[in-house]
Amino acid sequence: MNIAFKKIYKTAFWASVLGLFAFIFHFGFEQSIFVQQLIDGFYFLVIALGLTSTFVRYYENPHLLKRNVVVFDLLSIGYLLGIIYMYLFVGESFQTDLVLDNPLWLVFAVILSFIREFSELKLNMNRIYFNPAQLFILSFLTIIFLGSLLLMMPKATYNGLSFIDALFTSASAVCVTGLAVVDTGSYFTVFGQSIILILIQIGGLGILTFASYFSYFFKGGSTYENQLTLSEMTNSQRIGGVFNTLKNIIVITVTVELIAAILIYVSLDDALVTNFVDKAFFSIFHAISAFCNAGFSTLSNSIYEVGFRFNYPLQLVIIATFFLGSLGFPIVVNLLKYLKHVILNFFKFQSYRKTYKPWVLKINSRINLVTTLSLTGIAFILFFIIEFHNTLEEHSLFGKMVNALFIATTPRTAGFNSVDMTALSLPTIMITFLLMWIGASPASTGGGIKTSTFAIATLNILSLAKGKNRIEVYRREVADISVKRAFATIALSLIVIGFGIMLITIFNPELGLLKIAFESFSAYSTVGLSLGITSSLGTASKLVVIAIMFIGRVSMLSIMVAVFRKIKHKNYRYPSEEITIN
Repeated sequence: MNIAFKKIYKTAFWASVLGLFAFIFHFGFEQSIFVQQLIDGFYFLVIALGLTSTFVRYYENPHLLKRNVVVFDLLSIGYLLGIIYMYLFVGESFQTDLVLDNPLWLVFAVILSFIREFSELKLNMNRIYFNPAQLFILSFLTIIFLGSLLLMMPKATYNGLSFIDALFTSASAVCVTGLAVVDTGSYFTVFGQSIILILIQIGGLGILTFASYFSYFFKGGSTYENQLTLSEMTNSQRIGGVFNTLKNIIVITVTVELIAAILIYVSLDDALVTNFVDKAFFSIFHAISAFCNAGFSTLSNSIYEVGFRFNYPLQLVIIATFFLGSLGFPIVVNLLKYLKHVILNFFKFQSYRKTYKPWVLKINSRINLVTTLSLTGIAFILFFIIEFHNTLEEHSLFGKMVNALFIATTPRTAGFNSVDMTALSLPTIMITFLLMWIGASPASTGGGIKTSTFAIATLNILSLAKGKNRIEVYRREVADISVKRAFATIALSLIVIGFGIMLITIFNPELGLLKIAFESFSAYSTVGLSLGITSSLGTASKLVVIAIMFIGRVSMLSIMVAVFRKIKHKNYRYPSEEITIN
């Protein structure tokens, strides 16, 4: 590679990095008009360097024109040239109104330049230094810490934020929990809420998902080492299909969130949210928060807010969004393949012969879908009956059914509430404990021990009751390693939650055992529901909840895998003996 070209690429990359810092300084701190003009000028310098780097890259490597990345580059170039044209050749009033007074145009251009330059770096996940579990955990810790610093910036809040509250909010957002020590809607500015939204999106999918896929997309390939590492992190069955898995994750996420945002926008009452920008931001915020099962809302009382609690179309859209997010990406992909197979067979397309394909819907999907639908159905019926004359009293029959479905599905790590949580009857709270603990399906944006774990534990109990020494379901035998992982997950979850409850009762005994236990279960399963004690937690209790949220998001089993060194496989076995259990 030409030395001059290397310098251009390097200069463009570091300029884009500085552009991001300028953007953070621009929106996070107050500055004089002169400083603002310097920042605007630097934005255009970043854009110019980004364009130069892109043109030089294609001049040096003409084969890039054959890759899909050329479409992204053409759109980016057109956008960047458009910004420069508006600034240089369009009338002064247009410049002021569109560019200088609305720097989001410039900021987006800088972000595009950064993405392009960053994607050209060699992302090397060297297993000698970090194993997949360690990379996964370190990425979350890094984002949580950086997020807390961003939330402490003066223009992120109206009245300032302490480090412990910023750390709590950042951890809650990155771990897609939703517990909040301050009101998101009234305490944070639009800039602060945007930071929380970005943290939710990154936390829901993982920063390595974005970085790895974009690196692969722009460079057209990846090392075997990276593919091996990512296959373990994404539970991909084939190493060669790891980037196809990442693509499915990103495509599904963007598609569902976009459709949800549009439907939320349409369902909103114009009398409540009149401004187009506010309405659009509300829709995008709640679409991302719902799909990532984060539970954050810009409304002080979530969906229970006056003017929204009777908006049943809005509630149904949010239910559908966080339900899809909680299913897990592999299950959603498998469901789409199954639906395609059924539809094509039904219409008997000439290009698609009617064939019998066994196991289009895989056993993993079947177990998780049956468990999810069973839990949801039972909880819906119980909540409808128990809360009929309690929290559901103010609603019509249809409203009662929608809200019963809402409170039956939201404990599965969604975190939104459409009723007054503090007014729930004790039986409802106890059922909610179980639903929160079980949580969502594996490889989803939700937490908990997972529906597959609960299903395996239930099937194991039934197998033992029948005198069988193995678990059989759908004419398949569940592997022993899956059974071991399931019971390890259950045991570790109860240990973490138990220690959390014990520590919080020591630090804040006045809050009451029931509310503390509810908070701990909610934190571990990254649910975000609370009985109203989150803001009353002391500093020590907040740190405990932060730890519980983090452990619940990355899983205690992953932490132990990251800490303990794997032993080599031994080609021997000791004689086995049964241990007395009961």
